[in-house]
Amino acid sequence: MVTTRQRQDLPEDADLRRADSLAREIFSDVANKWALLIIEALGERTLRFSEVRDEVAGVSHKMLTQNLRMLERNGLVDRTVHPTVPPRVEYTLTEPGRALRATVDALCAWTQRHLGHIEDARRRFEG
Repeated sequence: MVTTRQRQDLPEDADLRRADSLAREIFSDVANKWALLIIEALGERTLRFSEVRDEVAGVSHKMLTQNLRMLERNGLVDRTVHPTVPPRVEYTLTEPGRALRATVDALCAWTQRHLGHIEDARRRFEG
């Protein structure tokens, strides 16, 4: 993993400690199963709250709300409220959110590629 201390393209006066702290904070936010599943569900689409809930099996209303707010706060999801009665709210990934989705897809592909090895290692460890 490249830390901000290793980045050569940052200005000399960049607050590297703040950048490292922010990177850890964002990773902590998005590295949970609900956030990753929401990112995957949105993909290249725009979905209403109920559609996201239908796509992310098992997520409670509360957890979906919390994670969508966190993703919006971090600039990964755009929330659009349409002035209708009742209000129609839609969610879509931003450009950074789509870039993160590509990373999530790569992690999923890695897991599928190495699943047998991981399962074998776990059996040996537990046996």
